[in-house]
Amino acid sequence: MKKEIIRLENVSFDYGDHRVLEDINLNVFDKDFLGIIGPNGGGKSTLLKLILGLLKPTEGNILLFDKPPNEGRKYVGYVPQYTLVDRNFPINVEEVILSGRISHTDFLRRYSKNDRIISDKVMDIMGISNLRKIQIGKLSGGQLQRVLIARALSTDPKLLLLDEPTSNIDVQAETDFYDFLQELSEKMAIILVTHDTGAISSQVKTIACINKTLHYHGEKNIPPKVFEKLYGCPIELIGHGIPHRVLKEHDD
Repeated sequence: MKKEIIRLENVSFDYGDHRVLEDINLNVFDKDFLGIIGPNGGGKSTLLKLILGLLKPTEGNILLFDKPPNEGRKYVGYVPQYTLVDRNFPINVEEVILSGRISHTDFLRRYSKNDRIISDKVMDIMGISNLRKIQIGKLSGGQLQRVLIARALSTDPKLLLLDEPTSNIDVQAETDFYDFLQELSEKMAIILVTHDTGAISSQVKTIACINKTLHYHGEKNIPPKVFEKLYGCPIELIGHGIPHRVLKEHDD
């Protein structure tokens, strides 16, 4: 029997007077590979931040590894959206990855021999050992994504949260990345937020469709009617680079 690692019960969240998420109920289990899809502004990134305890729900309850999110997140590796990374920050690849070990350091924030061994290991796994002294602003999009994944893996997580991880990387790098995630999902749970349903449909185990409310959570073969409810219009296809194609005018 799989162990539950995330439980959301009747979770709602407001930014000021604007309700972003409403009455979300979701359960995630050990070694799940969950893809979360939905339109821009639908609350996908907000959901990840609630799970991490970076935001607190307006209503409802969240458990992460049977603990409040701010306690359970020590078991989580998190990769934020690419656009949130300051590429001008004067830090090299090795320093970025070691920063994932800060919670394991002493009160002087000194890295141990074990921290550096783990850092070396994840750089090797991600194929970026040759970049260790390169400042992050000099990396390609694909290289930077590998660095951010390596940082998340350096925390030795039981759960990996990825927010739009394939933005700004080329097609071949994206294919390799998804293959890597599929292998990784045999060792830990993964939640992947993306618009690219065509790419993830062959990789993830289950899909959640979110646009303020949870429209669907289950197998990756999503009924067409769910897409219509999710995007608010009839859908002909969903694929990489084409969020959706409208078959008739939107209803008012």
